[in-house]
Amino acid sequence: MNNLVLEVAEEIAVLKISRPAALNALNSETLDELNEVLTEIEARDDIKVVILTGGPDKKGNEFKSFVAGADIAEMVNFTAAEARTFGIKASVPFFKLMNMRQVTICAVNGFALGGGCEIAMACDIRIASDNAIFGQPECGLGIIPGFGGTQRLARLVGMGRAKEMIFTCDNIDANEAYRIGLVNKVVAAEELMPTATKMAKKIISKGSYAVSIAKAAINNGYDMDIKNAVEMEANLFGITCSTHDKAEGMGAFLEKRAAELTDF
Repeated sequence: MNNLVLEVAEEIAVLKISRPAALNALNSETLDELNEVLTEIEARDDIKVVILTGGPDKKGNEFKSFVAGADIAEMVNFTAAEARTFGIKASVPFFKLMNMRQVTICAVNGFALGGGCEIAMACDIRIASDNAIFGQPECGLGIIPGFGGTQRLARLVGMGRAKEMIFTCDNIDANEAYRIGLVNKVVAAEELMPTATKMAKKIISKGSYAVSIAKAAINNGYDMDIKNAVEMEANLFGITCSTHDKAEGMGAFLEKRAAELTDF
């Protein structure tokens, strides 16, 4: 891969977007590589959590930029049809981040603008360094967010705040992102990856199959009416009650010992 770095250890995949000369901006090649590597990860039983973050800047310094946006140099001469194709291309790996059985944690280590904010929103959980900056600047370029920003932002922070960010193109810092619910945690830059890794390990210690089913239940039920969503949950609850992990987890609870959960 030219633009991604994948490291796997202890059932955690750390996936770094690394285009330092372009502040990790997303171009077609990066999106294709992202789709390829996420397809591989999704099929691997030895990976239970994915941490997505930005690679070092062109001087080799960590925590400069997460993703500064989509690649304007590639987009500048797009026709309407080419722009649509670009947006659809991005949606494929973004939906993989959203729907894959592994939990996806975005460790936002700097600028998360445009496509950077959008790819972060496709992950299950977002942890930001205290120097992170979020924004959707597309309207200032005469376009709109094209990688899911108009849809995911409103779902995360509410329609009013999403409209304000998108219409004004104002950037917000990590603390404001936390205040409005765009990120789950804000930590010092040097604590970003340790915090993400600690959370990943805690998630892995739970029933990984149950976590993956819970993720599917949350995602699929979000836009359902409550009656059908609760019925879907009951069906999935029933499925989890037929597993080894259910027998082990409940047995361990009653026997007052640590559970050894293995299903995935």
